[in-house]
Amino acid sequence: MVSWLMLRCSVKIPRPSLLVLYETTRSYSTKSSKPLRILFCGSDDFSSASLRALDAERERNPQLIKSIDVLCRPGKPSGRSLKNIREVPIKAVAQELSLAVHERDTFTGWDLPKPQGESINLIIAVSFGLFVPPRILKCAEYGGLNVHPSLLPLFRGPAPLQHTILSDAQKTGVTLQTLDDKSFDRGIILAQTPDPFLSVPNWEHCNYHELLEFISPKAASLLVQGLRDRVFIPPLLNVGLFTIQGDRCDSLGHRKTHATKITPEDRKIDFLAWEGDRIYRHYRALGRLWTNVWIDAKTTKRLIFEDITLVEKPKITWTESGEHRPGASAEKPNEMHSVAPLFVVASKVAKTWHPVMYVEDGNGVIFNTNDSAVRVGSITVEGQSKKTASKALRSLQECLAFGNYSRGNVYGRP
Repeated sequence: MVSWLMLRCSVKIPRPSLLVLYETTRSYSTKSSKPLRILFCGSDDFSSASLRALDAERERNPQLIKSIDVLCRPGKPSGRSLKNIREVPIKAVAQELSLAVHERDTFTGWDLPKPQGESINLIIAVSFGLFVPPRILKCAEYGGLNVHPSLLPLFRGPAPLQHTILSDAQKTGVTLQTLDDKSFDRGIILAQTPDPFLSVPNWEHCNYHELLEFISPKAASLLVQGLRDRVFIPPLLNVGLFTIQGDRCDSLGHRKTHATKITPEDRKIDFLAWEGDRIYRHYRALGRLWTNVWIDAKTTKRLIFEDITLVEKPKITWTESGEHRPGASAEKPNEMHSVAPLFVVASKVAKTWHPVMYVEDGNGVIFNTNDSAVRVGSITVEGQSKKTASKALRSLQECLAFGNYSRGNVYGRP
């Protein structure tokens, strides 16, 4: 778990350390600019919140914002037949606000639009997904800005909210930075959530959508206030609170600070290594998880887990017939050995089986890990529709993989 107390202490130690507090002061000098003709580059719900805030400011203060054009990526084919086109959410928001929309998957061969015959003078990219090249940035008088939902340089990268949850961080914040002409999230920090930062709401149970809903208006407000303060007008003042040398920070438990892109493998449960709290944390951050199970000696199928919660570890003993009796006091509460229902998971070692024990809990099932347990409410077996977890696993109990273990056997090979 990221210890915020350790973080706060580390930044105030005067001797050299990996995490250092900048001695900065905020500028309250009055700056002026031409009315802004903005090209807003966005894609998702997070960027849509910032676009709505900018458009509201345009209506309130036309001397600050004169026009907003929106750049988004084209819709992508989706569905089994790939006949449906899935548009990025910000396109509908831009159309609702009657803003000009441009769709591009690359900046190559493309020039900035000229609203009412006038040049774009500020580019704002929020959760856009494409790197804005130097050629485009140089065409805008005031360069470019970006809002990032983390306390940069902590969790720089494409998935900061997910990694905030995965790292068990109790504090978060937002950052307004310049668009760097060489790489993502390396710009000058122009505004940032001040100490004591923002507390992650209900941090032990907060999921991605809840954190997104919490942080989006904070990011939008920081962006609008930054424009009002004309923080993009030189001289640019770096007000960032932290700097990190390298890619790690010892005061954060040696965790990487780069919020890498989420891949399907990040959603795969490793029952050999993951404890219950890690499974629950991954579900809160990434949504439904999956694993592979052996169906027979040559076949595996994917199981998709949903409705995951962290629960107390059940006490279980087994009858002579091999059936479990939930709630009884086991002689060895941390061990479960039985020929009762179980399923086997494809381990990291090729063609090796590892049985994972579970008990039914109404429509759900509870899996024991070394230190805790997780309850799964629904499971989708590859090639089937989603079912309650207990019903889905019962459908697999007649398979060869479920019947090949004797009492006390833990590992096996097909």
